Amino acid sequence: MTALPDWMRPPRLEGWFAEDLDRLPEAPRHTELIDGALVFMLSPQRAWHGRLVTALTTTLMAQTPEGFEVEREMTIRLDARNRPEPDLLLTDLPYEPDRTWYAPEDVKLVVEAVSPESAHRDRTVKLRKYAEAGIPHYWCIEEEDGAPVVHVYELDEPTRSYAPAGIFRGTLERPVPFEISLDLDKLTPPRHA
Repeated sequence: MTALPDWMRPPRLEGWFAEDLDRLPEAPRHTELIDGALVFMLSPQRAWHGRLVTALTTTLMAQTPEGFEVEREMTIRLDARNRPEPDLLLTDLPYEPDRTWYAPEDVKLVVEAVSPESAHRDRTVKLRKYAEAGIPHYWCIEEEDGAPVVHVYELDEPTRSYAPAGIFRGTLERPVPFEISLDLDKLTPPRHA
């Protein structure tokens, strides 16, 4: 067993805090903070995931009205001990090249593409945390026979929890956070036999 590098040791008994992520240049790319613990994305990303996120980014950017920005792989500082990094987010703040995170009140939509290693976090932990932080829309995208299936959730303000707003295959049409129309089958190439 190899000893842990010093930078991996929490700086205090309570674990890590959101601001610590900006002071960890040695940490692997896509390091998240969940409940004060660092979560590393060490498994290789599947080609399906990369293609989906890239295609969805460009498709949403083409439909995004003025005043909105689509960001890929940026963290959201939910609170002092939680700073997850969704695959995509939609914000109403102008682009700032030196930004490293967003506050939840500035995020209108979060999108997570489920990977085998992130499935539990995306389907349960992040679903709850994004809702409790007040983010109005959450999409959790699963793979079904090579095609994307989008589970759409909207925030129920009084309970600070998400209500299912639909499961979309083939096409996705939503009136919020703005008019969105997606041909889901064009987001990933078909599987070759």
